[in-house]
Amino acid sequence: MPAHDPEHASNAAYEEALHRLLSLADLERMTGHAAPTYKYDLERMRELATRLDLLHGGPPLIHVAGTKGKGSVAAMTASALRAHGLRTGLYTSPHLHSFRERIRLNGEQLAEQTFAAAVARIWPVVEDMAQEPIGAPSTFEALTAMALDVFRDEEADAVVLEVGLGGRLDATNVAPSNVAVITSVSLDHTAILGSTVEEIAVEKAGIVKGTQPVISAPQYPGAMNVIRARAQAMGAPLTEVGRDVPYVQEAHDLTGQTVLVTTARDRYRIRLPLLGAHQAENAAVAVAALEQAPLPLTRDAIEAGLASVRWDGRFQLLATDPYLVVDGAHNPYSMARLRETVREYLPGARVHLVFGASSDKQIDLLTGEAAAFADEVWTVASRHPRAAHPGMLASLFERLGTSSHSASSVAEGIGQALDAADSGDLVLVTGSLFAVAEALQYSLGIAGEHYPEFDPQASALGRV
Repeated sequence: MPAHDPEHASNAAYEEALHRLLSLADLERMTGHAAPTYKYDLERMRELATRLDLLHGGPPLIHVAGTKGKGSVAAMTASALRAHGLRTGLYTSPHLHSFRERIRLNGEQLAEQTFAAAVARIWPVVEDMAQEPIGAPSTFEALTAMALDVFRDEEADAVVLEVGLGGRLDATNVAPSNVAVITSVSLDHTAILGSTVEEIAVEKAGIVKGTQPVISAPQYPGAMNVIRARAQAMGAPLTEVGRDVPYVQEAHDLTGQTVLVTTARDRYRIRLPLLGAHQAENAAVAVAALEQAPLPLTRDAIEAGLASVRWDGRFQLLATDPYLVVDGAHNPYSMARLRETVREYLPGARVHLVFGASSDKQIDLLTGEAAAFADEVWTVASRHPRAAHPGMLASLFERLGTSSHSASSVAEGIGQALDAADSGDLVLVTGSLFAVAEALQYSLGIAGEHYPEFDPQASALGRV
């Protein structure tokens, strides 16, 4: 290919930018629990943001934390802001197919050239910090700084930031917010965030840093008590969805659902393309957050924005004969909600599960919830370095009395499950967003990114 080809040059610049980012400590992809302690200290992230002058001014910002549903709420909120004609920045993690998905402007992932330019802008500061006692930022910290820098450089009118992990010490928590949102809190990342729902709620509620409005999804009583106490201590007005903002799922089918949401200000009738009772809850949370944003938002635009939201990998129907669905449930709570959704939308369907999980999850509890509604399981490992070995997963299912098979790849597992399924059966890929990403790539012909930096780790797990 000619050296002057703009597309080739753009791709080369993007590959070099990715290599730079992944040369930092990519704590998302480290196996086990040996992540450096500094991951949970905001000193380095605050220093990076300060040197880049990212902590002052900027557009209205909605900050979203939680165990389950935070990505969906962030996507819904950003979609509604775009429907108002606002130039909207959205920062989420992890990605399904490309790092560029994590930083979106007006619903579109960054172009390769824009991504590379963002890395180039922050890189001199990254290199300076690497030579100092404070040390270089992690990959996630650098990406967070890039997002804030891009949204400023592109003159965004509004920004939605999704927390990566926890909240109190997450890199996103250096950014001042106008609205703090806490979606459903349950047990996940217990080795890092705590072993009880109350301890985890403390971390999530740490995004409440001032008197900004706080929106909470319905919570376990212990978690809600923590959130109430934090809001009161900070003098922040708290809106509790379910109590202050009732909602009801009026109708649903496999094309979407109609959700009625009532606030003190208005009443919304939303045709939501995302499926499941948990998404009705998330829609109510998003509506409550949007009403508190310091922006001139209308009911019609909020309804239109939620009706047009797209958030792949969340009970996403890919085929109908047999049914093929992907869902990124990756903790026991979300797997239990997935079981409810399957029974709600496809009652009586025989379930052929294609299951992959990350090794740092509560795999015994996760497989227990999955076995409760699976008739047959194909265990798989994604290309992610933290992927649990399929043989180990299969042995857990067998102990639970569920027939299981190990497949050499996500694609092979799907193929075998589809071969075994009859019309009206359900083939469901779940357990990990990384397995779901590969299922989408297999089913939709999407080319996912591969990262040579992690091949040795993947090889050690028998997955290359």
